[in-house]
Amino acid sequence: MAQPRLGIVLSTATDAPPRELMAIGKLAEDHGYAAVLVNEGRGDALACAEAIALATKTIKVGTNIANIYYRHAFLAAMTAQTIAELSEGRLILGLGMSHRPLLESMGIEMSNPRHYLGEYTQTIKGILSGEAGSGFFEAKACPYEVPILLAALTVASAEVAGREADGIMPFLAGRDYLGQLIKAAKNAAINVGKDGQSMDCIMSIPTFVSEDNDAALSAARHNLAFFAGLPNYRLQWRRCGFEAEMAAAELAWEGGDRRAAATAISERMIEQVCIYGVPDQCRDQIEAFREAGAAMPVLAVSPVNEQRLPATRRTIELLAP
Repeated sequence: MAQPRLGIVLSTATDAPPRELMAIGKLAEDHGYAAVLVNEGRGDALACAEAIALATKTIKVGTNIANIYYRHAFLAAMTAQTIAELSEGRLILGLGMSHRPLLESMGIEMSNPRHYLGEYTQTIKGILSGEAGSGFFEAKACPYEVPILLAALTVASAEVAGREADGIMPFLAGRDYLGQLIKAAKNAAINVGKDGQSMDCIMSIPTFVSEDNDAALSAARHNLAFFAGLPNYRLQWRRCGFEAEMAAAELAWEGGDRRAAATAISERMIEQVCIYGVPDQCRDQIEAFREAGAAMPVLAVSPVNEQRLPATRRTIELLAP
């Protein structure tokens, strides 16, 4: 029986230079993690994934997630192929639509995003299979399989993943809601003649490791409060059954009060969305996410009364498979 997969996601929103991400990727590899993924904040997730690939030998590398509005599908496919070849087939390509307020602040129009996500995925798959372009720009088939997973906050997004991709990459979904996303992806895959059981689920989970349970809960509340400032996540959490929490958090954010937004986050919600506490408790929570359908839980480490990078290194060691 294959060993259960566990991953780490690193953030380009931190001030860590790429070489630090490379070193952490190597640390995760040395401790038996299955994948180290990179999200897209102030840096280039694909470029960072490539750097980590060059610093490692066996661990999967990739994005969780890359923003489809930041780069043309042709460039995304060519970069993915480069990383796949350099890593000898270790790339996992996670793609997502980002958030309307963020894109609008950058002058990017977000029109019919799910349709665009489906077309974007189709284009990348065509290029990687050598079935796209012509003449000078005729695609050369990638010699390695590149699994493509799509961000899925909603059933509709999970259905796009089922039709066009190899799985879903949910973030901040409640454990009890996760099954709906997985079912939607599998059913959509079956409807287009694919094997529904082949759909992967790689789930990024906010993680707060501490011997001080109250401090871990406080850190989790403030972390979730930040995301509650984004409409997409408020909608997702309402679907997960946290209507009262989101009503209070939205009111708090309207007044610019993050502390009040944190107060609105219930312990029940933290239990459903996060991993927190002492290492043994965190391991039990990881298993609970697996039982809910997360084929590969991915730890998105946040600090508890320390800096993010030391917290990430410590968590890698404490929760190693």
